[in-house]
Amino acid sequence: MNATTTKAGFENARSEHERSEHAAAGLPHSIPEYLERLRAALAGADPALVQDALYDAEEYLRSEMAENPGRSEAEVIASVAGSYGAPDEVAEIYRDTEVKVQTALRPPAPRPRKSLLGRFFGVAAEPRTYAALFYMLLSLATGVFYFTWVTTGLSVSMGLMILIVGLPLLILFVGSVRVLALVEGRLVEAMLGERMPRRPLYSQRGRPLLERIKDMFTDPRTWGTLLYMLLMLPLGTVYFTVAMTGLSISLSLIFFPLLRLMGIGTIQVHGYDVFAAWEPWSWPATVLAGVVALFLTMHIARLVGHLHGQLAKHLLVRSAQYG
Repeated sequence: MNATTTKAGFENARSEHERSEHAAAGLPHSIPEYLERLRAALAGADPALVQDALYDAEEYLRSEMAENPGRSEAEVIASVAGSYGAPDEVAEIYRDTEVKVQTALRPPAPRPRKSLLGRFFGVAAEPRTYAALFYMLLSLATGVFYFTWVTTGLSVSMGLMILIVGLPLLILFVGSVRVLALVEGRLVEAMLGERMPRRPLYSQRGRPLLERIKDMFTDPRTWGTLLYMLLMLPLGTVYFTVAMTGLSISLSLIFFPLLRLMGIGTIQVHGYDVFAAWEPWSWPATVLAGVVALFLTMHIARLVGHLHGQLAKHLLVRSAQYG
């Protein structure tokens, strides 16, 4: 090896070392700083995506710290920058992945219909219609459970605040509410199609326990979740009533001729059949009215699904203005 080759090798090694140092200098020096830069890089993205990205990044960095106890946070971040990525790179990856996942999970869109009748009856070809209708029927049960859980948890924990056990119960109750918010978010995303968090709420684990507890009580999402769960009882009652009324009326009209032929569709009032004047020639109009009522119920379900998805997104995710 001649002197020229050796000198070129040293220069290449030095330039590579300088580039590495320059790249490391541009990286965050602590996990909280990394997460804040990741949050800033995801500005404008879906808040549910931001929550998932922050949780995943902290999980990965904390696990790397646990595997390298003798190294500082800056050293660990610099070492994983090549495999996990800098905050800007991670943000770009999450944005691209989100687009691909949403495209893959989105049900096939029906062909656009230009006519008014096509748009009216085309709601039956949308899978979200039946999911939203099922959510309306399920919402009464979930609303009763959420309302009972919140009122019981608050009354018991606040009633025991005079004792030393009251505060731990209140902390556990608030923690359980956050878990239920994640479960409800999965229901909303699966049935109503609104993107919701798939990871727990991000919190800086390196902070003292008392500060993290304080943050939990001062976080607007905590109170937004409590309000959402209290609202679910009246909303669930309305949703269930509208869905059951629409389905029962429409299906009764559709199958009325068949029931009359079977001798079932009769209502006796003082010995008089109230449907006696319902002549067979009017039965096609009855069936048509039932079909129209059924499709109106489907459209109502789609509207309720969209509006409730926005409500859930606002109270369970956006209430903290992206965290």
